[in-house]
Amino acid sequence: MNATQIDRSRIESLVRSAIAQSANGHSAAPAATPIRAAGSPAGWVDGKPNLRVSISARHVHLTDQHVEILFGAGAVLEPEKDLYQDGFYAAKQTVMVVGPRRRMLPSVRVLGPTRGASQVELAFTDSISLGIDAPVRHSGKIDGTPGCVLVGPVGSVQLEQGVIRAARHVHMNFADAEHFGVSNGDMMKLKVTSHDCSTVFDDVLVRADAAAKLEVHIDTDEGNACFLDGASKVELTKGNCGCQK
Repeated sequence: MNATQIDRSRIESLVRSAIAQSANGHSAAPAATPIRAAGSPAGWVDGKPNLRVSISARHVHLTDQHVEILFGAGAVLEPEKDLYQDGFYAAKQTVMVVGPRRRMLPSVRVLGPTRGASQVELAFTDSISLGIDAPVRHSGKIDGTPGCVLVGPVGSVQLEQGVIRAARHVHMNFADAEHFGVSNGDMMKLKVTSHDCSTVFDDVLVRADAAAKLEVHIDTDEGNACFLDGASKVELTKGNCGCQK
């Protein structure tokens, strides 16, 4: 039997006893984006991109089918908090994520909307805690990744794959991409300055589409390493082009 295949009744009993609640939405720096001028690209302020860097804490994406298995027939995700990217939200629902040897994270936030494949995104320390060797992957690239058990208040789901450490990336619209001279799939560099020290993150994947706002996502470990909460300046660069605040 696979190490992550755990007796359903045991897991459901565990999840009902779990009282810890996790607020795993995105925490961001710098402060909230000012209102943009009418007619300017999404997220732009004073005629230029307004850079936002956010910590993407551990979270789960679910299919419609898995939502019903975990939360009951006819269940749908219930938005609790809108995320910075339009149309995306932290749901009210959480699930327990169970790894080998019954190691678990009791209340992991589900993000919406639903997707075509369920996926669990963890930081490195989360994967260590669960005993799962989660690879660094770009979101949606889950072939050959480890699985886990997800447990909700009604049922449980055995994922055969889908547990990853999400690679750092930047969402941007096409006007942002033109400003930086980059295209979807390119790599950029992020520099975070906090007090008297700075941290540079290479290999920030560009994810460009028509509706996105300029936002870098790093995980909890990366956010702690650069002390993002105390950042005085963040810079995103490709060649000689940059945006800073």
